[in-house]
Amino acid sequence: MSTYIQLDYKIKLVRQHKVYDVLVIAPSRKTRGGITSVVKLLEQHKTWNYHGCYWLETHIDRNQLIKTWYFIKSFITFFFIIHKYQIVHIHFSEPPSAIRKFFFMYPSRLLNRKIILHFHSFSAETTINSIYKKLYKWMFDNADAVVVLSNYWKLQVSAIMKNPARLCIIHNPAKLSCVDSPRRKIILFAGSLIPRKGYKDLLEAFSYVHRWHKDWHLIMAGNGDLLGGRQLADKLGISKHVSFPGWINGEHKDELFRSASIFCLPSYAEGFPMAVIDAMSFDIPVITTPVGGVLDIFSDSEDVLFIQPGAIKELAMKLDMLILYPDIGEKLVKSSRQKLFEKFDINIVAARLNNLYGQLANEC
Repeated sequence: MSTYIQLDYKIKLVRQHKVYDVLVIAPSRKTRGGITSVVKLLEQHKTWNYHGCYWLETHIDRNQLIKTWYFIKSFITFFFIIHKYQIVHIHFSEPPSAIRKFFFMYPSRLLNRKIILHFHSFSAETTINSIYKKLYKWMFDNADAVVVLSNYWKLQVSAIMKNPARLCIIHNPAKLSCVDSPRRKIILFAGSLIPRKGYKDLLEAFSYVHRWHKDWHLIMAGNGDLLGGRQLADKLGISKHVSFPGWINGEHKDELFRSASIFCLPSYAEGFPMAVIDAMSFDIPVITTPVGGVLDIFSDSEDVLFIQPGAIKELAMKLDMLILYPDIGEKLVKSSRQKLFEKFDINIVAARLNNLYGQLANEC
């Protein structure tokens, strides 16, 4: 029985019992980041309409005044519409996000709604082991289900939860792409240009690679410290071979991923980076660091090439390896695509969410 047939069958069982509509609380569609990317993919799947999901946007990337107004508007909207929903699915991550989502979770608890917390943090030290530990613990202990992105995060969160049995792993979804366009001599980075993402390490590593391969180009796609990135590229003498297009999405994003030959994300901390999943879904060999949940799924030299955070010369050598020996990249792509299909395919992720909604619905 195919995945699609199994999914339809499970959905029909839930819908025949009763309609359980889901209020999804997450950042704005215009907000840049992994959570928005995840919810956008889920929104495109048929399970979204099956469960009557509605996306309540609570945060936007603007100045503080607009952010505050956006939050107040969403909070007022919440009280006008909450009576329609039986399940509240809350996506959150770092402390500012947790604080905002607390204001939606607390009344949801008082109104006896079933609550799913979907945790997307990149670091235990900045969240569950920080000064905000009591806030996270209260939220986890008062949720009906807690979704984490990997076994690494399951172990981290279970250490502070009263009832770890409520934890489940649902990976970030991937929409597998069919790539038939020619590749160009491009190394691609996609993510915010912030220290945690290791973007300066990649620029320095590329300065070595550029000496050996003059015809290769580096694209640093993302928001953040674009000025600092350009200044460093100029200092390293590689500015003519490095582009900073800013944040990319839609067809522009797809076009870059279809044309790149290597993807690199040398992060110091991650939850489960959507950019790595995106790159693999476009059949790009990946160089990244063994942080967060990637170690739970992917193996060094089998699915990805791992380098230690901050290991600039090692990164340069791995980039050089993939340029000189494209057959190594082809091997990585073949293996990683199989794992994507088994664990991250949007249909599999949607089916797991559907099962979770059904379990909570039966408890109402």
